[in-house]
Amino acid sequence: MTGWFSFLHGEATAGDVLALARVERVLREAGLAYDVVWSPGFRADGTHFDDVDPAAYSRLVFVCGPVHGPQVEELHRRFAHCVRIAVGVSVVDPHSLAVTGFHRVLARDGAGSGPGPDLAARAPALPAVPVVGVVLTHGQQEYGGRRRHEEVAAVLTRWLSGRDCARLELETRLDAHDWRLCGTPAQLESVLSRLDLVVTDRLHGLVLALRAGVPVLAVDPVEGGAKVTAQAHACGWPALVAAERLAGASAAGMLELWWQWCLADGRAEAARIGAGFRAADPVRDSADDLVAALRTASDDGGAAVPEPPRG
Repeated sequence: MTGWFSFLHGEATAGDVLALARVERVLREAGLAYDVVWSPGFRADGTHFDDVDPAAYSRLVFVCGPVHGPQVEELHRRFAHCVRIAVGVSVVDPHSLAVTGFHRVLARDGAGSGPGPDLAARAPALPAVPVVGVVLTHGQQEYGGRRRHEEVAAVLTRWLSGRDCARLELETRLDAHDWRLCGTPAQLESVLSRLDLVVTDRLHGLVLALRAGVPVLAVDPVEGGAKVTAQAHACGWPALVAAERLAGASAAGMLELWWQWCLADGRAEAARIGAGFRAADPVRDSADDLVAALRTASDDGGAAVPEPPRG
């Protein structure tokens, strides 16, 4: 079985791979053995065209995507002795060699008949995976030689790429003109509240996730600890890793430990902390002392703020 996911310079889309899963189920249920050819750029450990002896096969099935172009035409030449069938495909030009080279074309659209559902729609059900927001910063030059931001980002992103999760890169910076960024805090909070976990090295990545009741795997990117560490302590949040700890051989194990905790006990703890921020009698913050500071500012040479009139 082949498709655009098989070509070195093709692409593997989620829809294509789900369409393949639908066809695989049909073949398994019919008791038909098959091999799948993958692009080495997508699955380096899979079967590639360079590994395949065309003489070992009697049939070729092309799954999903447009039947168009030189890559598809090359399949007809290389597997000329095989019965060749295209399934769930779009027919762009019914007279092209890419199309006419197939013995049968079971099209989803463009073949002169009404369109049919894409194969991905009836693919086997998939297991749920965590949806993880990733909020990283590459700035904060004010920390000078204590900055470990690049190293932290490299370790975290490399580690996250091996996790079975849906990763969503987020930015706390607001922008009223860039459609890729949130324009208001409410928009960002709506995204955060729908996540299972946030991975961040930013203070507000930590605080805003907890405000939304979402567990956070936080890393302080400043050697010796700085505002991320201080805020984790202020919020009573334990899932915190120091930048220095990511340089050792135990980094992956430590991240794994906090990952599992966040997705288990951490859910209830984050919900408790988030609810505490909204409680009738919340923990005090520095704004609670602002009015008193303004009223006593005259002691430092500033103008005092008058008492409000009594009615």
